[in-house]
Amino acid sequence: MRQTKLSLLVLLMATFGMILQTGTAQSGSAPKDGELSFPGGYDTFPTFLKAVQKPKHVRELLVNPTGAKTKKGEAFPNGSILVMEIYNAKKDADGKVVKRPDGKNAKDNLAKVYVMQKDAGWGNSSPEGLQNGDWVYTAFSPDGKPIKVDYTKCRGCHLPLKGNDFVHRYDEYFEKRGH
Repeated sequence: MRQTKLSLLVLLMATFGMILQTGTAQSGSAPKDGELSFPGGYDTFPTFLKAVQKPKHVRELLVNPTGAKTKKGEAFPNGSILVMEIYNAKKDADGKVVKRPDGKNAKDNLAKVYVMQKDAGWGNSSPEGLQNGDWVYTAFSPDGKPIKVDYTKCRGCHLPLKGNDFVHRYDEYFEKRGH
């Protein structure tokens, strides 16, 4: 009887230790949209594309080293992280967007950071009809705190890109890399 109690105590302690380490009793549970961690040090990631122009913004796109190993025609591997920094376009005193000498929008302050990350099975909890493979999305403020956004808009925008692993500018990225 004493041996059974001791075994039960060891099992409970091991389970409690797992909860403390993972924050959940189920280790390995997949995050949902809005639940990704801010990718610290992402500014050291390889460039995906620079100075992507939008009417009121400039976007800088980065990919972690795992994703950067992808070859044209391949899906991004599990563990890939894509980061999109969204900068406000600089405006003059009249509120007009300031252009650089090359005619592109000048960057001002960082407004938001969007992250899409991929891992096996992560897409299983995606909303019906908005599955983007195993990609999950989260938006952050410039200081790395999660912000609330409508992730169905993210998913809807990426949905038509199934042939490019749901990644915008996939072809442009490989053209610039020469692969």
